[in-house]
Amino acid sequence: MQKLSSCKEAMTHCIQQKYFSIAHLYKEEKAMAMHIHDCYEIYYSISGGKQFLIDNKFYTISPGDLFVINQYESHYLAQIDTQVHERIVLAVSPEFIKHLSSSKTDLSLCFNNRQDSFSHKLSLNKEQQQRFLYFINKITSTTGYGQDLAEQATFIELMLFLNAAYLENTQVLSLEEITPKYNEQVDDILTYINLHIHERITLETLSQAFFLSDSYICRVFKNTTGTTINKYITARRISIAKSLLADGLTINEVCEQCGYNDYSNFVKTFTKIVGISPKKYAQLSVC
Repeated sequence: MQKLSSCKEAMTHCIQQKYFSIAHLYKEEKAMAMHIHDCYEIYYSISGGKQFLIDNKFYTISPGDLFVINQYESHYLAQIDTQVHERIVLAVSPEFIKHLSSSKTDLSLCFNNRQDSFSHKLSLNKEQQQRFLYFINKITSTTGYGQDLAEQATFIELMLFLNAAYLENTQVLSLEEITPKYNEQVDDILTYINLHIHERITLETLSQAFFLSDSYICRVFKNTTGTTINKYITARRISIAKSLLADGLTINEVCEQCGYNDYSNFVKTFTKIVGISPKKYAQLSVC
């Protein structure tokens, strides 16, 4: 398998081929706003960074940290430490991993086991880091006869390794793991937004709920997360919308459950962010 040099290319290849792909990235791509993928993502940091916001959870990033991100989980990478930002990204088709799983072993466990105390982050020790890189190098260097089966066999080994590490990871987020710029008020705001995402949320709503001024809420949220409140709310709503459409709900039902009072505004926003209309996305998801 050839290593790709673009995260976007890896995600596109994964979805189109219903397979998996690997990107080894050495430089920063154009900064992305909070975004959502239709595939699973495994993000392995080689150089480290400062902050990862996944749904409503904050993480610091150190060399050797690995993140497992479920499809439809909104995420945003901000405040990279160094100019060289080296990482490995695996994009994995949910259909492909389901096909490889057995009745006794669910290879997608690390993506879907989302209890309250779970962490997207696995801090791999030196031995685990070497094992992870061994699997990646083996997959990307396999050629010749039986290449497809060899790739799949090594990929299964990799997922067994990661799921075992995930299950052993009982570490709960501590203050040491959270960026120094983290603010408890922002944690409360994120929790509030996610609990009321199906309702109309405005700056006035947040201001009244937390007895803070509009300007202060905007400033502290942007300084802490690296993104704006409106962008975060939109990303979360579109993330939920994609999941609900994939589950077979009608566009009207999705619109209502995602907090959009205006149907046309929902369709326009969804189309702008996803690239296709909700109707077309629902049809593709069914296929």
